[in-house]
Amino acid sequence: MSENSDRMTFSVSHVDPADFKHDGLRPFFEYRDLGIRAATAGKVNAHVIRARPGDAPHGGWHRHALEFQMVYVLKGWVKFAYEGVGEVLLQAGSCVHQPPGIRHAEVAHSDDLEMLEITLPADFPTEGTEPA
Repeated sequence: MSENSDRMTFSVSHVDPADFKHDGLRPFFEYRDLGIRAATAGKVNAHVIRARPGDAPHGGWHRHALEFQMVYVLKGWVKFAYEGVGEVLLQAGSCVHQPPGIRHAEVAHSDDLEMLEITLPADFPTEGTEPA
């Protein structure tokens, strides 16, 4: 076993609506921690993000300093704008890998949006940027 796997533990998370919190990066979303951050000693994070109905996005252009980020849409839709790509509409079943440091902004989302986000590492800085 590698040194990192020695620090990892078993984890299981079952859905409970009370697990969604308003303590994430964006105030117009709620976040449900899936326990992966704790199980991997902060190496990876996985959470379900859902829209707060009636709250419009106000995130602005930004980028994250991380090694890996992917989003999989579980329900509803979300539209992002990406540096060098343009606007991308993601619907239920869509998956996007956002390369490290890519400038992006959320443009709009449905009130019923739910998406799974996985990042490496679990904690990373985010900085606001000028539009791409």
